[in-house]
Amino acid sequence: MAVFRSMIARKFSSATVQSLRVCVVGSGPAGFYTAEKMLKAHKGAEVDIIDRLPTPFGLVRSGVAPDHPETKIVTNQFSRVAHNERCSFFGNVSLGSSISLHELRQIYNVVVLAYGAESDRVLGIPGEDLKGVHSAREFVWWYNGHPDFSKLTLDLESTDTAVVLGQGNVALDVARILLRPPTELAITDIASHALAALRTSSIRKVYLVGRRGPVQAACTAKELREILAIKDLYINIKEADLLKTSADEEEMKNNRIRKRVFELLSKASSSGAPHPSSGQRELHFTFFRKPDKFLESDDRSGHVAGLQFEKTTLEGRDGSGNQIAVGTGQHEDLNCGLVLKSIGYKSTPVNGLPFNHSKGVVPNIRGRVLSSDLAQPEDGLYVCGWLKRGPTGIIATNLYDAEETVASISEDLEKGELTSTSSSTKAGREGLLQLLESRKVQVVTFSDWEKIDSEEKRLGSLKGKPREKLTTWKDLLEVTTK
Repeated sequence: MAVFRSMIARKFSSATVQSLRVCVVGSGPAGFYTAEKMLKAHKGAEVDIIDRLPTPFGLVRSGVAPDHPETKIVTNQFSRVAHNERCSFFGNVSLGSSISLHELRQIYNVVVLAYGAESDRVLGIPGEDLKGVHSAREFVWWYNGHPDFSKLTLDLESTDTAVVLGQGNVALDVARILLRPPTELAITDIASHALAALRTSSIRKVYLVGRRGPVQAACTAKELREILAIKDLYINIKEADLLKTSADEEEMKNNRIRKRVFELLSKASSSGAPHPSSGQRELHFTFFRKPDKFLESDDRSGHVAGLQFEKTTLEGRDGSGNQIAVGTGQHEDLNCGLVLKSIGYKSTPVNGLPFNHSKGVVPNIRGRVLSSDLAQPEDGLYVCGWLKRGPTGIIATNLYDAEETVASISEDLEKGELTSTSSSTKAGREGLLQLLESRKVQVVTFSDWEKIDSEEKRLGSLKGKPREKLTTWKDLLEVTTK
């Protein structure tokens, strides 16, 4: 295998004798920050990053909205990491099917799991499986050209109303993509199939629905300002929802972001027109509503036609001091033909990995994976990113997360607590490539990714876009062989 031969040549051309073999699973921010910190902390370390996709960068590529190009600049930093002579990227390698966790632990001294959250939380209410009900993740991956969701059946023409459940930044992202003029999106790296669908979209009203009030909205001021600034957009916020309680005042006093978000919502409510003009797109912020069930269409069997909500009020506080939304027993219906659930991502376990299913994370102490039985650190096994802490934070949060995990690895090495490093030398990269070659896995190296990158930019330049994403596994893998 050409990849195997070139990697062996690269290894022996290095003057440094490699002794610490590290594998990072996942090439998103958590994975690349971990690799970067390991390379800096251990001059003799050889770090391999594997990912199930043929493309690196995780949610920076498939999660960041196409109209946020400045957020994607971090990929330049990650590319420098990948070009380090002691670092390699291997895409199209799936943990579980291409190689098992047990095998990785046999091959490497240290394995760091940073593969994020590729599933969704569910509401568990009637009608959730109706057609027209999707997770926000599916929608985001669809418009960002993720190869698993480029063929997603998304009907934007049969209804003029969409409901987004949730009021965090992802919820605002998907609402903004639905409401922003397609002419503005046409100069971004949005997937062509998504742009074509948005151009013929009938969606004119989007409802952003939250269980709690405007003080508790989970978005940031930056994201909120951006959606409020969409040209010729009617904003609807009920004045009654903006009435604050003493508990609300206390929350804002202790949280500058919440205070700023509330101020922006208040200003939008008071400065907007009382009614939408003909044909104007509408954004409705709906507070104090808890989804009770999805309603099935009478005309289109199996399709969603709306939601029934229970009105809520805030009572007491949870363990973290947040006010809790409690149902009042009053219900109301909202008609729509599209629902996007932005209620949180969820990580998934693999065989041999301790996992807390209720929290959706790997049990750990400062990145050290704890065994299921004795809650003792697993030898040489670590975790970083959403898999470690849950799907929270921004890209930079993973930097601090990686620093903590790498610090734990360094401490364990110094104390001699990694028995895998005291045994015979691990096979590392050579062992990985030999195993993948025996299983006929088509490995995508970083230089292969650069072929994809170059082709996407070339295609994009023909359309006045920064890139035209290749959106199928077949197209992505074919480019790497040219």
